[in-house]
Amino acid sequence: MTFNRTLAVARTSALALLIAAPAGAVVAQTRPPGDLVEELVVTARKRDEALIDVPFSVNALGEALIRQRGATNIEDISRNIAGFTVQNLGPGQSQVAIRGISAGQIVRDQPGVKEQVGVYLDESVISLSLFTPDIDLFDLSRVEVLRGPQGTLYGSGSLSGTVRYITNQPSLDGFASTVEATLSHVRHGETGGEIKGMINAPLSDKTALRVAAYATEFPGFIDAVQPGGGVKKDVNGGSRQGVRAALLIKPNEALSITPRVLYQTIDVSGFNRVDLFNILANPYTTTRPAVTLGDLQQFTQLTEKFKDDFLLADLNLAYDFGGAALTSISTYTDRDVLVLRDATALTGSITGGSIGLPPAVYTLNAPLADETAVKSFTQELRLASTGEGKLQWVFGGFYGKVDRKYAQTLDVRGFTAATGIPTAGARAPTDALYYSRVPYKLSQYAVFGEGTYALTDRLDLTAGGRWASYKETRTLTFDGIFADVTIDVPGKVKSDNFAPRVILAYKANDDLTINAQASKGFRLGGINDPLNRPLCNAADFATFNALAKPTFGNETVWNYETGLKTRLGGGRGSLAVAAFLAKIENLQATVDAGSCSSRLIVNVPKAESRGAEAEFSYRLSEAFDFTASASYNNAELSSSVTDANGAPIQGLRDGNRLPTVPKVQAAVSLNYARPVRDALTAFGNVTWQYVGDRYTQISDQEDNPRTVPLFPIGAPSVASLSFPLKLPSYQGVNLRVGLRNEAWEAAVFVNNLTDERAKLSIDRERGLRARYGYQTNPPRTIGATVRRSF
Repeated sequence: MTFNRTLAVARTSALALLIAAPAGAVVAQTRPPGDLVEELVVTARKRDEALIDVPFSVNALGEALIRQRGATNIEDISRNIAGFTVQNLGPGQSQVAIRGISAGQIVRDQPGVKEQVGVYLDESVISLSLFTPDIDLFDLSRVEVLRGPQGTLYGSGSLSGTVRYITNQPSLDGFASTVEATLSHVRHGETGGEIKGMINAPLSDKTALRVAAYATEFPGFIDAVQPGGGVKKDVNGGSRQGVRAALLIKPNEALSITPRVLYQTIDVSGFNRVDLFNILANPYTTTRPAVTLGDLQQFTQLTEKFKDDFLLADLNLAYDFGGAALTSISTYTDRDVLVLRDATALTGSITGGSIGLPPAVYTLNAPLADETAVKSFTQELRLASTGEGKLQWVFGGFYGKVDRKYAQTLDVRGFTAATGIPTAGARAPTDALYYSRVPYKLSQYAVFGEGTYALTDRLDLTAGGRWASYKETRTLTFDGIFADVTIDVPGKVKSDNFAPRVILAYKANDDLTINAQASKGFRLGGINDPLNRPLCNAADFATFNALAKPTFGNETVWNYETGLKTRLGGGRGSLAVAAFLAKIENLQATVDAGSCSSRLIVNVPKAESRGAEAEFSYRLSEAFDFTASASYNNAELSSSVTDANGAPIQGLRDGNRLPTVPKVQAAVSLNYARPVRDALTAFGNVTWQYVGDRYTQISDQEDNPRTVPLFPIGAPSVASLSFPLKLPSYQGVNLRVGLRNEAWEAAVFVNNLTDERAKLSIDRERGLRARYGYQTNPPRTIGATVRRSF
């Protein structure tokens, strides 16, 4: 493996040297023995305040603590935070959920489904349904997770919560730089590594530039068995490179202007999928050599690919009038995503299994290309109080426009020549068995405001709301012999919504705050794609055609919660506890339409999630810190969707669990730091994480394990197979030890110490009959990191 990346050299700011404790405090990474825990300042309510003073459930992790716990992406972070889960659906593809509110796995061909959790880079929204950008965590100040609906200040995408990457900003205080290098090796796989750098340079007494750059080589660990028995090793390896540059212009004490550009590209040559059954390679065939796939193996006939090019440019203008501050945030994003899958198993199940064409046809290579191109612009303008009076307030306006183009092409070269079946359609070229083009535009306007009034010295009342108007238009084109031909059919959804929030916070004493709130979250509805009618068997068509409404409705959540935050031991620790009840209406449940190889969104009238979360941190001694977090979510449907006979459809049954999220999640971390001589400190961290059992789709709870008949491809020796659909719980242990002083740090680490093989999500094709497997995590990874600050 080679690293041929050019990086800027730099060191992090003082904020990056803080360790954020989950319950609302942080520990300075290089603090001397005897210091009390320092408190972290966050901006969850779009103003600076101590984390313990935020009157709702918030978690913040600083960059140093993220690094110590072995977290390298948003999925790793989620395992350290109560009530926060991320379902891995492949490289660059993740589904974020907070407090158990999840509607089911979103897949590549559902571009109209909106987010349930908003994701922001500082003030700029970056969430995009399935394709939340996998931003590198280098040179961050912290990651904030705001639990519960945040529609008042953050809008439609924050139905169940908000995640914010907070970056370190340019500083006029002086030159600083950091460079960091990591080398790692994954068991059963490749060697990978990272090189990163940052520089902060004052250009004058009124301007400063901060640049961070990074390059990562992801080590592959999945082997792909090929037709004929050959094996491609480590096919899911890849790379990520990026640069982030921000310029601070401060003409005077009142005005600051900060333009910024972020560019990142990810290129991965395969998926972290383990195949347990593939219709074209399995041990049950009798007319061709049987194939038994081993651990960390899959079967492919062609090279798969994920590529994501992401550009963000934003401009932050802030002016302090004295007593009030005006902030303007303008953001432009341009993103291109390509997901190239080997759909030969899916296509073979149709051409060979359903139609009965010979092996020379059903084994033709069938690459399925999903292409997403997104351009968006958002503008927020707000005015907020900055004084110390009894009333603190913020109000403003927001405009957003998204122009997204989605295309899918199943190009089976040679199909027409081999079969004589014409495939060219009104739009589909020859051999394109499936062809879709779905451009859509989404616009929104919103006004928002929130105020906090001190009713007494100890009791605060917060009230606010957001009114928003949304409009989405789509043009549906589906063509090819696998599609229900639809050419240039328009679709539209519109909605106005008001999302209020009310919070009471009581400061019982200087160390204890108790709060209660009611808040509303909102997710815009959308337009369903038509069923792939030519692929449906009669029973599936009858079932799903009755469900396939042209549009699906808005989803709303009313959240009720109470909690407390307290300092412990005179400042040595902290505890945060919250209990909540979320009442969901019109849950946008994802339904897998079986043999139709389609997905629909169906509104379930009522669902709810109730639970509790707790986060605790304590400094046990001068050398040891201990943190723990745990959450319990009982999230389930409280109504059913039935067919004409009153029978629940696709698991949409009262009492079934909501998918993708565990009932129980927990993490424990023990941190050690002690001076060994002069300014040299030895440190170590061990973190244990637990994620409970889950389901990928709501329907997976019905008929589980599920028995499915096999297609007659390869004359299988058995008529059917049974597939378990419950994702079992898993645990992970990360270990890191090293030495540091004020200028440098050297550490060795082991991630996934116990070599746990987690099943992160079920991967299936054509109702399990073409392929069945799961996405998995990297095996045990051993590495070393060197970090130098100047």
